Amino acid sequence: MKDGRTQDLIDRHREAWQSATKHPFLDGAREGSLSQNAFETWLVQDYLFVTDGLAFQSHIVARAPRRDQGLLINGLAALEAELGWFEDQAGRWDLKLDAPRHSTTEAYRDFLNSLEHDPYPAKITALWALERVYLESWINATPGHLNYREFVEHWTTPEFAGYVAGLEEAADDTLEAADKSERERAEAVFVEIIRLEREFWEMALGEEGE
Repeated sequence: MKDGRTQDLIDRHREAWQSATKHPFLDGAREGSLSQNAFETWLVQDYLFVTDGLAFQSHIVARAPRRDQGLLINGLAALEAELGWFEDQAGRWDLKLDAPRHSTTEAYRDFLNSLEHDPYPAKITALWALERVYLESWINATPGHLNYREFVEHWTTPEFAGYVAGLEEAADDTLEAADKSERERAEAVFVEIIRLEREFWEMALGEEGE
């Protein structure tokens, strides 16, 4: 395994990775101890995050090498469909999606926006990392308590796993060809993404029992 590839990043930061993908929020979704209030807070903020992710990924497409553009464009289409799915869920759960961004959501958006002028290795590593954390986190919540099972199943589909695998391959190819400074920057971005992912779960648990 070559230094700087995606699995190497996970291995080097294993403790932080596990803190983001094996979180009490996910335990609660699996076991049923997660309060509805905490989940609804998270769901609304995740919707807002997906809108930010759509903008972030749009910027990446224009700067991506030709070999990655199809993957990223398909990812954009999936994100747009995901927003529609969130909107349907909000109608079922009687949630207001025009809520203000929590400070954690805002910090995440600001970080993604700050990557606009970064080299491509940092961008593709960020996108892969946030999607891989999301997939692995919800896999760790399977099969999901009956209250949340529909959501757990939605975020662990083979199609989503295949997309994440495609991002991993793209990031690996990019990092393999990157110079030392680009790999170091990509690693710093990776560390920040997993920190923000952990804080996103923490944000929702702050609503527990309120």
